[in-house]
Amino acid sequence: MDIGVIGAGAMGSAIAGRLVESGARVLTDLEGRSVATVERAKAAGMNAVGLDGIIEADIILSIVPPAEAVGVAEALSAALRRRGRTTIFMDCNAISPKTMAQVASVFGSDCGEVLDGSIIGGPPQPGQKGPKLYVSGDAANKSGVLADHGLQVRRIDGPIGAASALKMCYAGINKGVTGLGTAMLLAAIRSGADQALKRELQESLPDLDRKFVHGIPDMYPKAYRWVAEMEEIAEFLGEDDPAALIFKGMAGLYRKMAEDRAAGGMLAGELDQLNSDA
Repeated sequence: MDIGVIGAGAMGSAIAGRLVESGARVLTDLEGRSVATVERAKAAGMNAVGLDGIIEADIILSIVPPAEAVGVAEALSAALRRRGRTTIFMDCNAISPKTMAQVASVFGSDCGEVLDGSIIGGPPQPGQKGPKLYVSGDAANKSGVLADHGLQVRRIDGPIGAASALKMCYAGINKGVTGLGTAMLLAAIRSGADQALKRELQESLPDLDRKFVHGIPDMYPKAYRWVAEMEEIAEFLGEDDPAALIFKGMAGLYRKMAEDRAAGGMLAGELDQLNSDA
């Protein structure tokens, strides 16, 4: 079984590694990628074959930052049309149903079949089942080959867009809570209320405090990717929903944290210091 994986980031490479462990040959395109990405792909057992090689795969997964999802569909569909080939293409990115519909339209039925996927959970780890891959628009169970090769696949009885909607709702809760904690802890630090807030969280909301202790530092290197994801959630909610403004604000917060990391991590250091002092 040849499976294409476009995107060799932390998630893409780890999923590729799980597929390789289960006997699949994983094809990818590393043109223009960083040295670190190339090394990560090699360590996962991915085969760099270029875009024209990937289209030979039985099924292709797109696992890239949300802002790149449509571009991947455009590049892949162009390569398929040049060669007169078809394939099964699953977009696994954190995009809104509206963007997923755009991806499906760009790919086109003449290029094969499009499935809507969403990944919930962290990258696969040794000895663990790994993240759940939810799939919709898959009445014929074309995603079953992924379950046969080590992935935890859950089909949703719904059309294209249903899996993307699930991702938007789950990420809105999970990453929204992390963003809310980041914003209010930083506000407390600025106002001199940080130690008192930390103590109150530990006493009255210990589960939430533990989430912040682990989740906020884990967010720093991912913040740049979460900007577009928050924007997708805002679009998913729509202009008529006041809650969309929350996620436009979350996009701004994560942009600020990404810029802070690039500038040396002063805000991240303050947050880490608060947790270490407690």
